[in-house]
Amino acid sequence: MRDAATEPADASPRAADLPAGDAISHAVFRTLSHTNAQLERFALLGDNLALAIWNRQTDEEETVYRRPGHHTLSYYLDGGYRTERDELPGQYGSPRRLCTLPDTHESRWVVRDRLRFLHVYFLPEHFTRRAVLELDREPRELTLADRTYFEHPQLGQLCEALSRADWTGPDALLRANETTHLALSHLLHSQAVPRRDQRFKGGLAPALRRRIAEYVDAHLATSLTLSELAGIAAMSEYHFARMFRISFGVPPYAWIAGRRIDRARALLAGGSLPLQQVADACGYADLSHFSHRFRAATGVAPSQYRTALRG
Repeated sequence: MRDAATEPADASPRAADLPAGDAISHAVFRTLSHTNAQLERFALLGDNLALAIWNRQTDEEETVYRRPGHHTLSYYLDGGYRTERDELPGQYGSPRRLCTLPDTHESRWVVRDRLRFLHVYFLPEHFTRRAVLELDREPRELTLADRTYFEHPQLGQLCEALSRADWTGPDALLRANETTHLALSHLLHSQAVPRRDQRFKGGLAPALRRRIAEYVDAHLATSLTLSELAGIAAMSEYHFARMFRISFGVPPYAWIAGRRIDRARALLAGGSLPLQQVADACGYADLSHFSHRFRAATGVAPSQYRTALRG
């Protein structure tokens, strides 16, 4: 990894320094680390989200990505006027242009001039989990489009905000995490495309999937059980669990746990309820259990999360 020109020689993280236990592979990051690209900044945001800002100063260099296993959102901050993708000759980059690189994509890029860009690295699960919540679609039905050099005002504004934001310290990382999640929501609505590489079997009928999702959200304050949800679907617990995982992308317990954290985040960010009332509204046994689960999911205590977002 080459070091950013404005930082000490040992300041930039190297590919080898990335956490071994992190679920995201950072394959695009690792590919760039073996080019003449200089890493200006890098941050792990939690939730298996990561940000990087890169600088490239080159006469001409080729970069190849092969099925990275994670999604990448790229936003050109400066330059790139003579950078093109081999598969799309004659199309060039420029500031405020975006590219989306899905987990299975393969591409070859030729960089011929100065370029500065922001990368957002995230897992396919970040994208498809939102399909149920925001598009009423099954996660298996959609993926991220492979698009080169497009503009999107809302996404551009969020990327600009991320590039200017401080990524130092827990509070700053939390704010960057929230901004990134908002960007992924815009990405889902504008750049989701149907999967065409598989045939779908099984799962819950759309109306039943909606009913189950709405029931879970309406009863998060209670002790939801698999038997209770299976009864709504008129299925055995075993069969329901299998069909639920197909339609929601995760087992029932994981979906419920995620929705509890989602509600807690919303309550902490948008209100002033005492922490005990937040815990009760989200179905946690007590404040200690809530704090433990919330810290495990976000990396910080509920009180710190609220303070950071208000800041």
